[in-house]
Amino acid sequence: MAAQLYKTTSGRLFHAGQIAIITVGLPARGKTHVARSLCRYLRWLGVPTKVFSVGNYRRHVIGNASSLPHDFFNPGNLETAEARHKIATECLQDMIKWLQEGGQVGIYDASNTTQDRRKEVHDILISHNVHPLFIESICDKSEIIETNIRSVKITSPDYVGWDPEEAVKDYWTRINNHLEHYETIYDTELSFVKMINVGERIIVNNVKGYLQSRIMFYLMNLHISPRIIYFARSGESMNETSQKADAELSLAGKHYAYTLKNFLLALREREKKERKEQGWDDDERMLTIWTSARQRSYQTAKPFLDEGFNVYHRPSLAEINVGEVDNLTVEEIKAKFPEEYEKQQKDPYHYRYPRAESYQDLAVRIESIILELEYEKNDVLIIAHESVLRCLYAYLFDRPEDEIPRIVIPRNYLIEIIPSAYGCRETRMEIVDTFVHSVPLLADLSHNGKKSD
Repeated sequence: MAAQLYKTTSGRLFHAGQIAIITVGLPARGKTHVARSLCRYLRWLGVPTKVFSVGNYRRHVIGNASSLPHDFFNPGNLETAEARHKIATECLQDMIKWLQEGGQVGIYDASNTTQDRRKEVHDILISHNVHPLFIESICDKSEIIETNIRSVKITSPDYVGWDPEEAVKDYWTRINNHLEHYETIYDTELSFVKMINVGERIIVNNVKGYLQSRIMFYLMNLHISPRIIYFARSGESMNETSQKADAELSLAGKHYAYTLKNFLLALREREKKERKEQGWDDDERMLTIWTSARQRSYQTAKPFLDEGFNVYHRPSLAEINVGEVDNLTVEEIKAKFPEEYEKQQKDPYHYRYPRAESYQDLAVRIESIILELEYEKNDVLIIAHESVLRCLYAYLFDRPEDEIPRIVIPRNYLIEIIPSAYGCRETRMEIVDTFVHSVPLLADLSHNGKKSD
């Protein structure tokens, strides 16, 4: 709830009532990715949101894929139909109960591939005064489906310990079981969104209300294509205590900038080779670099610019404004602003020093960055101040607001983040000087170049 603008007695926002998001689509179309990503975004806005996964309920009752007959998911299999319906109904009823107890947006993550099943779910929700919004994921490109199976379903709880090729084969069987019985949404009286080929095209029907519009806007920026996000802090500047000085990089900061570039490019080459050895046939994605408009941020990116990479300045990535405590040590802040210091220590997320920003202000400010990050299909390196990276990290990993000011982002570490349907995975690597001989004259960094948006 980092970017929550206000609070209410009920905990619900935007006068939107209770909303149920119902996913629709064949397996391996990105439903779970959409469900969990949307949940993360709404929780970031402060909207009480929770995903109710029929798959999780089924694994709890019956077990993973090893425990299932090969045609368990076939809608035409009447022997398993009762068990599947019972599990799906229990999940739906739990979501309704949670909404009645104070939740605002429940996300019902299931296939819901037939018109009859969707009508049943719709009527039950309406009877409980819950507004349903269907999100259908459609994909007719085999290469996207194959990539999604390999990158998502192999890491699914269903296939823990499975041979990757056997997991892929089993999942294709699951898809084919559904295929014959699949019916796309055509009832225009329903509120629905159709996402076609991972965001290539979107169809919207009968979507009304402010919160629903926010959901729509987010979905327009969302995709499920594989990509990597990197976090790195800006290099050391010649004046680390003053924001107003906007100082250039120090000699150590310039050396760090070249070391970061060499380290990341070597890492990407190594990982590309590993993917090929594992049989992946994916095209290499471009690397894009985002920085703030502060000198130490875009100067840290200059070695990438010199190598021909696109470097973009994002003013919203500027560090948290510390206001009147700029250029003061902790001891000086205690002496000059004793009451403010005590308040900040008690609530470091919400409190702001005089003429400063709080972390909450910063979280609200970077929403445009979050949406742009969701839309970006290239790999992205974000070079920014620790305060900004803390907020972005908290968003991606769904961390509570009170943890944000204490998240540690070490300067000499590169954080590699890989989004997936079941959450983000991170790897932290110390940035070591692997190509010292390639570091040019450090003074060259003072002549920086910029690429405007």
